[in-house]
Amino acid sequence: MRGRIIRGIAGFYYVAPAPGGAEGNGGTSGITSLKEQDREVLYECRAKGIFRRDGKKPLPGDYVEFDIINEEEKEGNVRQLLPRSSQLIRPAVANVDQALIIMAAVSPRPNLNLMDRFLVTMEQQGIACCICFNKKDLADEETCRTLAESYRSTGYPVVFTSAATQEGLSGLRRLLEGRTTTVAGPSGVGKSSLINTLQDGVSMQTGEISRIERGRHTTRHSELIRIRPGTWIVDTPGFSSIELFGMEKEELDRYFPEFVKWEPQCRFTGCAHISEPGCGVKAALERGEISESRYENYCQLYAELKDRKKY
Repeated sequence: MRGRIIRGIAGFYYVAPAPGGAEGNGGTSGITSLKEQDREVLYECRAKGIFRRDGKKPLPGDYVEFDIINEEEKEGNVRQLLPRSSQLIRPAVANVDQALIIMAAVSPRPNLNLMDRFLVTMEQQGIACCICFNKKDLADEETCRTLAESYRSTGYPVVFTSAATQEGLSGLRRLLEGRTTTVAGPSGVGKSSLINTLQDGVSMQTGEISRIERGRHTTRHSELIRIRPGTWIVDTPGFSSIELFGMEKEELDRYFPEFVKWEPQCRFTGCAHISEPGCGVKAALERGEISESRYENYCQLYAELKDRKKY
């Protein structure tokens, strides 16, 4: 049988089978019909020992071949991982097309430094990104305008939504349509509530905002959720910090897409865009072509990577 891993918990992998269960000739062609599969039909599977010996670990989003060992109890064994089109390290998921980061426009106040850390990690892993500011119903127009302007020059699609009033959901659905999207954001931004409004027949646990405006963690593992045929989202646990791993300070600027246009105007090759004279990026900043918050976060991350190298 073939299928797709929907979630993995404590060594168990929950697999949605492809209709017909045909094994085919290898690869992932023939699994595309999985988009029509009702995700409620899941097999609880273990991974065969060969994966551990080979240092391979099945991930949510993986297409697999599996053996059914008990049809009545819906139990099986994963025996082969099929080729991955993509793999993320943080969060650990496979075969995603893009990443969507969700922040609240207000309550809690959006942490743009955390936002930019996430965007940098996705750029580093070669995954396209889009941005959603939720709780639009609680924000005034000036707040929304300022947030939109901060990311105007990045090229990332930006949408404003409200899970409470369902405002902006049509635009968000267009961004998700026909793709597998990993969805991430800090706790308390309404991520689970927003996902609930996008899907049919599935209700996720949601948490209330605490007195200090920190949300309770309501998602404890990464899980694929079908929004509609052919459209999946990967819900991931909330996070409050992101460390930049495996990155040198000299490569950081390549993960800020709005810098690319202006780097050829830098006087010096290898310009860090910090204190060098004749910097095209800083000139663009002064003209308002690059947002101040993005540039400030770049400088902070650059200093962090520079200091880390000393130890």
